[in-house]
Amino acid sequence: MSNLEAEPAELVCDERPAASIQVLEPREVPLGGPRAMTVRRTLPQRERSLIGAWCFVDHYGPDDVAETGGMTVPPHPHTGLQTVTWLFEGEVEHRDSTGAHQLVRPGELNLMTAGTGIQHSEVSTPTTTRLHGAQLWLALPDADRRVAPFFEHTEPTPVTVGEATVRVFIGALPGVGAADARVFSPLVGAQLDLPAGASVELPVDPRFEHGLLVDAGIATIDDVAIAPAHLAYTPTGRATLRVTAGDAPLRALLIGGEPFGESIVMWWNFIGRDHDEIVGFRSAWQAEVIEGTAPAATFGRVEGWPGSALPAPVLPGIRLKPRS
Repeated sequence: MSNLEAEPAELVCDERPAASIQVLEPREVPLGGPRAMTVRRTLPQRERSLIGAWCFVDHYGPDDVAETGGMTVPPHPHTGLQTVTWLFEGEVEHRDSTGAHQLVRPGELNLMTAGTGIQHSEVSTPTTTRLHGAQLWLALPDADRRVAPFFEHTEPTPVTVGEATVRVFIGALPGVGAADARVFSPLVGAQLDLPAGASVELPVDPRFEHGLLVDAGIATIDDVAIAPAHLAYTPTGRATLRVTAGDAPLRALLIGGEPFGESIVMWWNFIGRDHDEIVGFRSAWQAEVIEGTAPAATFGRVEGWPGSALPAPVLPGIRLKPRS
């Protein structure tokens, strides 16, 4: 999914100290025109920029496609990151400039690695009546961010842990399972389902910081209640994470990883390390794809898309400055 904000802010991402449990509130971001779907964004924000390498979390739905028009995201670029598409309801068609063409459904993972540069489109299918899911980004470490772009589709196997059902779709959860998809730093991404009133003690890597995004129901960690669409952050040092469901069944996404240890500049759909890189990415996109004045050397082409690609917004009138 693209960040479709007309005037995206400069997002300088670094780690900050946090309390034992930090609950991050979502902000609503409309994607596109008056009938477009609205997402709830919990990362990045001023209170916290990253959880491990996870640097972007959009949560949407359940949306009635007849009212919102569903998801129609034209070809747009990415650099220096991986996009994670995970659905609870509906079906989305993905196309990208590696030649990948893949449907994704609930319980399946689409993982796209942008590396040096990629473009892709995402559209909900005509049979989709309700659309509900999450789009997340992973920042690539400096040593790997120039990898050639590629795409993967996997179908994680559900695992029973006590009363919970867990689907590990990124990285590994100790004693539970490991995902097949390729990542570039120590990570975990998993869907957690719990019956009403139930609890689960999840083994977690103490080197990791974690986030729990609640989709349905109310979760409790350390006597702190987390409402739907909110993201609870826990710092490193835990060997287990006890999650309890409220009076309704709980569905949540657990994300985590070793603290990233690098500063990144994220603007629009690009991740770089300084202002000049972002300017270069934008210039290449405009020249290669929007204006057609340069060969498609960086971002390639999306075959089968009937319309035009998204032009990049105008850069802010100040230099984008990373922090270390």
